Amino acid sequence: MNRRIVRGALAGALLALVPAISACSTGEDAPAAEAAETVAFDGSHVSAASFAVAAAEDGVTIVDVRTPAEYAEGHLPGAVNIDVSAADFTTQVAALDPEADYAVYCRSGNRSRAAIDVMTGEGVENTVGLEGGIGAWTGDVVTD
Repeated sequence: MNRRIVRGALAGALLALVPAISACSTGEDAPAAEAAETVAFDGSHVSAASFAVAAAEDGVTIVDVRTPAEYAEGHLPGAVNIDVSAADFTTQVAALDPEADYAVYCRSGNRSRAAIDVMTGEGVENTVGLEGGIGAWTGDVVTD
């Protein structure tokens, strides 16, 4: 079965249960409901908090589409650098597993949108972008 359909069905079931469970709650479990947030890998751009949830999922590859120089100045932990402005970007994307999930970011969100468009065109559809790029990121950043 298509992973997106399964993920959507599970997310829908979770969303249906959360209000029912919350109605019975004393309020002490509110953080648990937030921790249960799921992010759809549907090519959309999401907040830094939602991107962090997506990036933390098992098997997700974090992709920094900035230049190697920008990447070296600071990037998300575990991110791989695939420069969207490189002449071989399409070739590099074509080598990616089209069934895998990718969390994509750049400096401000513009290049990641372009990168996601190319990725989708190459058959890599399970993507999510960071709205506002690394400038909106509040988590750890590492340098080379």
